[in-house]
Parts: sequence; C-alpha cells; structure tokens
Amino acid sequence: MNPISFKRHRFLPDVIRLSVWLYYRFTLSLRDVEDLLAERGIDLCYETIRCWANKFGPAIVADIRRKRGRADSVWHLDEMVVRIYGQRMYTWRTVDKEGEFLDVLVQKRRNKESALKLLRKLLKDQRAIPDTIVTDGLPSYCAAMKVLSCQDRHQPGRLRENSRVENSHHPVR
Repeated sequence: MNPISFKRHRFLPDVIRLSVWLYYRFTLSLRDVEDLLAERGIDLCYETIRCWANKFGPAIVADIRRKRGRADSVWHLDEMVVRIYGQRMYTWRTVDKEGEFLDVLVQKRRNKESALKLLRKLLKDQRAIPDTIVTDGLPSYCAAMKVLSCQDRHQPGRLRENSRVENSHHPVR
C-alpha cells in the first residue's frame, strides 16, 4: 500500500492522523474532535477535520483495521430497524465478544438472503470462522446458517445471551 501523502497541508501529518483517528476510532463528532484538539493547543475548525476525514479517512481506517488483528472467536449478530429518508430499513450489525465492531449491512428486508449476505461478507472480511455465532431468535439466521453449514456454531438466544450487540448500538460510520 502506498504511504499517505500530506503535501500542501498547513498542519503536521501527526495532527491530521490524530484528528482522523479520533473521529473514526471513537465515533466522536467533528466538534468533539475539534474540542479535544483545542485542549491540546491545536486550533482548527471542524470543517477542516471533515475534509481530512473525507480525504485521508479510508486509508487511516484500513490501517486501524489491519493493526487491530483478528476478531475474537465469538460473534454477536443483531438487526435493528432504522429510517433512512423516510424508508424503513434494517441495519444488520456484528460485534465480537469484546464489543469490537466488525461489520454493518443495511438492507430493505429482514430475510434469509440478507442474513446470508451479512455472514458471507463477514467470513470473507475476517478470513476466519468463529467458534460461536450468537444471534437473537430471528429464523433468518437459522436458514442462513444451514446454507453455510455453520449450524453447529450457531447459538440462537434471546436478549440475555445477545446483550453484547444489543448494548453496542452506537453511531456507525
């Protein structure tokens, strides 16, 4: 991968990296990042951080994911209803045992095909099959597990068993 070029920017590369890293790693708002940097004596506008996040964000996020390493061996899956432009959509989320966010998928339906798409995307991105996949009682997960022949790893449950992902409904970028 090519190194990130910070040429023709007024601020030091470390300041740019830090602000973009804070924005994506901790899901802070642009104004929160601006305040954190102001406490350290760095005076800049939140619009500058937004421009940096758009320009350097994908490369820095890829670096964060690469350094993070493999996900834990237990995955928690959940879906949630959201409204996007007035349309009802389903956000499919995955977190590992330690609460680290793995992936998100937005679909119009809550069916087997959507669950299958999420699981295939996860298995491709993580390049490892988890020991246990904890879900809620949605039948779509069982059908998708049968197609992928992962039913021995599937652990369907209710809110108590799947509380790790239920408690992690924080903003997603």
